[in-house]
Amino acid sequence: MIEWIQKTWQSFAESFVKNFIVEDRYMLIVRGLGTTILISLMAILLGCIIGFIMAFFRLSKIKLLNWIAGIYIDVIRGTPTVVQLLIIYYVIFAPFKNMPKVVIAAISFGINSGAYVAEIVRGGILSVDRGQMEAGRSLGLTSAQTMRLIIIPQAIKNILPALGNEFIVLIKETAIAGYIALQDLTKASDIIRSITWSSMPLFATAIIYFILVKLLSKGLQVFEKRLRKSEM
Repeated sequence: MIEWIQKTWQSFAESFVKNFIVEDRYMLIVRGLGTTILISLMAILLGCIIGFIMAFFRLSKIKLLNWIAGIYIDVIRGTPTVVQLLIIYYVIFAPFKNMPKVVIAAISFGINSGAYVAEIVRGGILSVDRGQMEAGRSLGLTSAQTMRLIIIPQAIKNILPALGNEFIVLIKETAIAGYIALQDLTKASDIIRSITWSSMPLFATAIIYFILVKLLSKGLQVFEKRLRKSEM
C-alpha cells in the first residue's frame, strides 16, 4: 500500500512538473486566468447595463420599445452563445481588426447576459406590490423617482439570488472564448495539454473555475446578508 502511494505521488509530481513547471507553463494558466476574469467583469457590467435598459423597455407602455426589447430577448435566448460570439467576431467586428479580442468577447458575452438579466430584473420589478408605486406617488414623488427610490431597491433584493446565478453561468460561458483564438483559462490549459498529452491541465482548469464560482457565491451571500440586516 505504501509503495503504491509512493509511486502514485511520484507520478503525480512528475506530471505536475512536466505540465506546469517546465518552460514556465504555469504562466499560461496565470495569463489565461487574468483574461477570463477581465472578460467576466466587463461582460457582467455590460450585461447589467443592457439588462436594466431592456427590462424597462419591456415594462414600457411605448409599443416600439417593448417590441425592440422583445425581439432582442427572443433572439439572444434562442441562439447558442458560441454562435453569437462567432457572428460578433467574424461578421460585426470584422472591419475593426485592431480591436482587442478581449473587448469583443466581453461585448459578446455582455449582450448575451443582458437578455437574461433583463428578464430577471423585469420579474423582480413585477414582484414588488403595486401599492408601493401608489404609496410613492401619494408622497409627491414622480413615477421615475418612485421607481428609483422605492421599487428598484426592493426588486434588487428579490432578484439577487437569480442574478448571482446568471453571473456564475456567465463566468463558465467564457470558456468558449478560445473559438476566436483568445487565450483564456480554458484555451491555456488546452495548449499545455496539446504539448504534454496530459489531462492534468484540464483538471487544474476545472478546479480554478470551481474556486472562482465559490468565491463569487460567497461574496453574493455576504452581500445578501447585509441587505437583510439593513431591513431590520
